[in-house]
Amino acid sequence: MKGPVEIRVLASNGVKAALEALAPAFERKSQTRLDLRFDLTANLMRRIEAGEPFDLAIVADAAADRLAAQGKIDPASRAMIARSGVGIGIRKGAPRADIGTPDALERALLEAESISWAREGASGVYFAELLERMGIAEQMKPKVVLAASGAEVGRLLAGGGVRYGALFVNELMAAPGVEVLGPLPPALQRFTAFDAAVASGSKNAAAAKALVEFLTAPSAGAVFRSKGQEPG
Repeated sequence: MKGPVEIRVLASNGVKAALEALAPAFERKSQTRLDLRFDLTANLMRRIEAGEPFDLAIVADAAADRLAAQGKIDPASRAMIARSGVGIGIRKGAPRADIGTPDALERALLEAESISWAREGASGVYFAELLERMGIAEQMKPKVVLAASGAEVGRLLAGGGVRYGALFVNELMAAPGVEVLGPLPPALQRFTAFDAAVASGSKNAAAAKALVEFLTAPSAGAVFRSKGQEPG
C-alpha cells in the first residue's frame, strides 16, 4: 500500500509565515505531505537553475517569468498567491519616528545611525534602488549593514545592532523582538507579487496543483492577510 504523496515546495522567505500556518490544514485535507524549503528567491533561482528537483515553486513574479522562459515551470499552473509591501522595522519598544510621508521617511533615515536590509532579497534590492531615487544613497552608505536574509535583519533589529530594518512588512511582523514602524509611504511603495507554479518535471503535478488551488482560496487569503500580506 502506497504512503501519502509528498511534494517538495521551494518557497521564498516572503511567504514563510503564511505558508507555515496553512500547511497543516492542507496536509490534513489532501493527505499530502509538504516538504517546505524556504530561502531568498535569488537563492532558490540558483538552486533550481543548478538542477535541484521540486514540485512547486513559490517565488517573486519576475523570477517566475524567468522560470517560465526556461521551461522549468508549467505556465498554465501559475497563480499569484500573495503580494507584499516593504516596511521599516524597529526593535520592540524602541522610539517611534514618523515615516508617513516621503519627507518624513527621508528625515528619519538621515537621522538614524544604522539600517539593514537583505542584500539579495526582493525588498532589499528595491530599498537600495529607492535610496538612489530619493537622492540619499551616498549619505546612507556609511550606515548600511547588509544582511544575508530577512531573518538576519530581524536578529540585528531585535539585538539592537541596527536602528532600522527595511523588509517586507509580513517578514517584520514575524520577526521575534521586532515591531513594524510602518509601511513605506504610498508614493514610495512597491508591492512584490509571489507566484506559485508547478514544476514541468513534477511527478506529483496533481498534488502540487491542488496546493496552488488551496493557496488561492478565500480561506487562505484570510491567513495571508493576517500575516501582513495582500492575498492573490
